[in-house]
Amino acid sequence: MTARMSQARNGRSPRFLRRGLVCTLAAVGAWSMGIVGLAPAALAADAQTKQWYLEGMRAEEMWKTTTGEGIKVAVIDSGVNPSTPSLKGQVLKGVNATEEAAGGSTDDYDGQGTTTAELIAGTGSGGGLRGLAPGAKIIPVRIPLLKHDAVPQINDPLDRAIRAAADSDAQIINISVGNQYAIGLNMFGEQAAMEYAVRKGKLLIAGTGDNAKMGNKVQYPAAYPEVVSVVPSRRDGRAADYSQHGKFVDIAAPGVGLPRWCDAKFQSYCDDGGGSTAATAIASASAALIWSAHPEWTANQVLRVLFDTAGRSWKTGTRSTYLGHGLIRPRKVIIDGKGNPGAPDAKLLADEVMPIPSGSPKPSAPASSQARKAKPGGDAVVAGSSEKAEDDGQLGLIIGAAAAAAILAGGAFAVVRKRRNS
Repeated sequence: MTARMSQARNGRSPRFLRRGLVCTLAAVGAWSMGIVGLAPAALAADAQTKQWYLEGMRAEEMWKTTTGEGIKVAVIDSGVNPSTPSLKGQVLKGVNATEEAAGGSTDDYDGQGTTTAELIAGTGSGGGLRGLAPGAKIIPVRIPLLKHDAVPQINDPLDRAIRAAADSDAQIINISVGNQYAIGLNMFGEQAAMEYAVRKGKLLIAGTGDNAKMGNKVQYPAAYPEVVSVVPSRRDGRAADYSQHGKFVDIAAPGVGLPRWCDAKFQSYCDDGGGSTAATAIASASAALIWSAHPEWTANQVLRVLFDTAGRSWKTGTRSTYLGHGLIRPRKVIIDGKGNPGAPDAKLLADEVMPIPSGSPKPSAPASSQARKAKPGGDAVVAGSSEKAEDDGQLGLIIGAAAAAAILAGGAFAVVRKRRNS
């Protein structure tokens, strides 16, 4: 059959077909533009499915008791975009602590601060990230994002940022910056600012750093005794192999393979997020849930119950150089009513209570084959080599598919304050 015969049989001329083709292409183009326009929302919805820890920590069940309402978290980071669907109505007036624009805008210039805020208090609206404490509010404190090996400014904005956060209504101060040099030498007064914040009853939380493969240098402010240092854990409960480890590590929280805003354009989420910044956000949100459920408690009491309910496999009375006191499990307090807060003014001297044992296997070391099966619907029963349990960078967790679900169902993760030898 020739083309001419086909045209005659259908009663359509070449001109008609050309016109139809143009219309079809126009329709396809319009449809494609619509898809592109909807792409961020679609990507956002998909991002929620990658927040693997929410189900395991039994977030929905905790939210029946508290969502973190009444708690404010100061986020010292790159700023916060209050207009993302997940953060609308969640962000309060903040402070710009940068040297060049003190008192100016707190808009996010990088995307990291907004990701942090969403992981803490995002509502999940519009398919955005769901915060672990969606009832909490965010106070943004904008600061330059300093590289881990860069020399800080002489007029370091971190001091201003911490003092501003301490003077705010925030109960929790989430610090997303860290450095291995001057701010670790107390040259510019940051530690005095942290002491000031602690005296005002604030809880300071910061990440241990993600540069272990570059020498595993101690990172500040996480290593200061006034700050709770957080290491990111993987789905199986092991510490991320790129995270700093040592005596300064306090706690672990989920922080590997999480979504993040790709950049300050806020058009889409990327899948390569996480690290100590994300883990710090989840630790802050965990503390917010506890504090909201027990508003009469002090910062020390919140820390004590998180310590008391930590998920760990090693011997009681010791802690890990990779996971500190264990994995945060706020649901043990909120759902199960566990944890002893102690006296309101009793300081938790974590280094004395949980000393670091000698020796430390790497996070990637093979797990013991002596693991016991997890109880269905409950915490995974963890067991490892008795020689390594005291300081096992893997938390001694041996997990297959079923056990992984069980350990996640167990929640995980605890927060503690420490005192280091000087």
